[in-house]
Amino acid sequence: MKVVLFCGGYGMRMRSTEGDVIPKPLQMVGPRPLLWHVMQYYAYHGHKEFILCLGYGAEKIKDYFLNYSETLSNDFVLSGGKVELMGSDIADWTITFADTGMESPVGERLRRARKYLGDEPYFLANYADVLTDAPLDQMIERTISTNALASMLVVPPVSSFHCVNVAPTGEVKEVLPMTDIALGVNGGYFVLHQDVIDLIPENGDLIADACEALAGTGKLIGHVHDGFWRPADTFKERAELDAAYNNGIRPWALWETAGART
Repeated sequence: MKVVLFCGGYGMRMRSTEGDVIPKPLQMVGPRPLLWHVMQYYAYHGHKEFILCLGYGAEKIKDYFLNYSETLSNDFVLSGGKVELMGSDIADWTITFADTGMESPVGERLRRARKYLGDEPYFLANYADVLTDAPLDQMIERTISTNALASMLVVPPVSSFHCVNVAPTGEVKEVLPMTDIALGVNGGYFVLHQDVIDLIPENGDLIADACEALAGTGKLIGHVHDGFWRPADTFKERAELDAAYNNGIRPWALWETAGART
């Protein structure tokens, strides 16, 4: 199943300084960029055909893969000036680099990438800025078996903000942490039927246009996940994931703990 990754945003909340121009997908978590970790998650589950929807930072993302160094994360033997790899990360991946515009919203990026999806009715999609250990196989099976047109990962809110219930008089009736509210948030991992793209107008949005249209029709499924899920939408969040990785805390790295799958 093909995997569409939205990699073209400006990532303004990720930047640590005004001069930081590294695109969000290439921000580092351990020795590899965030995008690599997301792609490894899909590859672990057997989905190795990627479509990268590019915009801001496209050249840097292209250069990263065109000059990819397998020796950073694989054992190798150096003999007579030649390198013999003991393993490979991406040798069996297929990556399509699609220019989807500098200013395009997610829905428009998906519309422009549609020509690369082929004939398979379902595909996977992701914002490429969150890491999880969610059971992808189960998500796909449930979506297809129920004839849903779309499904999304639903996770508890991780915000440190509090919700405040205020009466018309101004009296505060209740203060609750966001995590105590019985609502989920969009976790960014989608299983989609190609018909969903028909619901997105020019310069439209995947959530506001397609998912909102499907809500309440029985054609949109939510996969509630209480396991590991962490965003890397800001510099602080990315730094926390990087620190966790360097301390050996990598629950999203299923390919390390369970071995490769075919």
